[in-house]
Amino acid sequence: MFYLDPTYLLCVGLPSLVLMGLASWYVRSSFNKWSQIRATSGLTGAQAAQRLISTGNLYGVQVAGTQGQLSDHYDPRDKTLYLSGNVANSPSVASVAVAAHELGHAMQDADEYFPMRIRTFLVPMVNIGSNLGWILIMAGLVFRLTGLAWLGVLFFAGGALFALATLPVELNASSRAKDLLAQTGIITTEEERHGVNQVLNAAALTYVAGLITAVLQLLYYVLLVGGSGRRRS
Repeated sequence: MFYLDPTYLLCVGLPSLVLMGLASWYVRSSFNKWSQIRATSGLTGAQAAQRLISTGNLYGVQVAGTQGQLSDHYDPRDKTLYLSGNVANSPSVASVAVAAHELGHAMQDADEYFPMRIRTFLVPMVNIGSNLGWILIMAGLVFRLTGLAWLGVLFFAGGALFALATLPVELNASSRAKDLLAQTGIITTEEERHGVNQVLNAAALTYVAGLITAVLQLLYYVLLVGGSGRRRS
């Protein structure tokens, strides 16, 4: 229904598509470029992760493989760092950057980093709201139940709040990664530092794009429901 609305397509759909497309292209372009540059330490992503675990005294954190490309992540539920094959097995600047970033999340978990705790708390709301929010809005507008429609908007607001909470978590993990790689000697040259910065900064842009998209979508629904309420009154 809303996705066929020309206003939605022009003000939310198209800008979101462009933003996410550009961010995704920049991430892949940066990763592919620095995947071709070997780290002088000669460590693969998995080996760099193991060194950082030992250096950071992250007892109990494990390293495991995962399918897909750029699907690397840290799961606080089982204290496991999951690395994709092209990161785990490659001794490139891009690989050690990604591995260190995910270890940054493990450090946040160990430190009980407050923004990370907020993001974890919001996960159930976002999982429910992403499916239920638009249904409540549509039902509220169709049956002229403005309160129900605003409840749907509230669920969507949880998604925007999650995107906002995610940004400092990711930026902090990247900052930790840069410090870890330099302190442990996994990267040593100015070229390597530049490569790590480019890979991690490109990844951060995807979260900026995600936040802008979430805010645009929320504003659209606020204006839609608010405009409908004013017309009825």
